[in-house]
Amino acid sequence: MARIEIYTTPSCPYCHAAKALLDEKGADYTEITVLDPDLRAAMTERAQGRRTVPQIFIGETHVGGYDDMAALDRAGGLDPLLAQ
Repeated sequence: MARIEIYTTPSCPYCHAAKALLDEKGADYTEITVLDPDLRAAMTERAQGRRTVPQIFIGETHVGGYDDMAALDRAGGLDPLLAQ
């Protein structure tokens, strides 16, 4: 299974939705809380300038935010990515 990293903040409803979708898929993920400015800066650089949370990475693929991941799932592309 692919390595999954999700950058979040505790109060973000989209972060909770993204984690719930990953939980439904039975996917293990590493959550990185970006309340620390250095961690947010690292996320922003890795996400090519995107500053909003969540930012989701599956393997080497930057999926984007929750809406991006949900759209990928509806299109049938999330499960194959998770299975890598």
